[in-house]
Amino acid sequence: MAAWTWRFEKADGTEVQPAVEPEEFTTQGDAESWLGEHWKDLLAGGADQVRLFEDDTEIYGPMSLHADES
Repeated sequence: MAAWTWRFEKADGTEVQPAVEPEEFTTQGDAESWLGEHWKDLLAGGADQVRLFEDDTEIYGPMSLHADES
């Protein structure tokens, strides 16, 4: 079974420890739901962006955690 995981990064792409420790997710939807619940805490804890992986394959990213300020 595939494992879905997040990578947490600063704006320059360097990896950071998340303020909220994620679990290993069994579906993309579970991973995305978790991020939707915790993105503000992650942002406050120093992460600027995230990347989603299925096992070792990057699915998408970087995706900013900053709200659109337009």
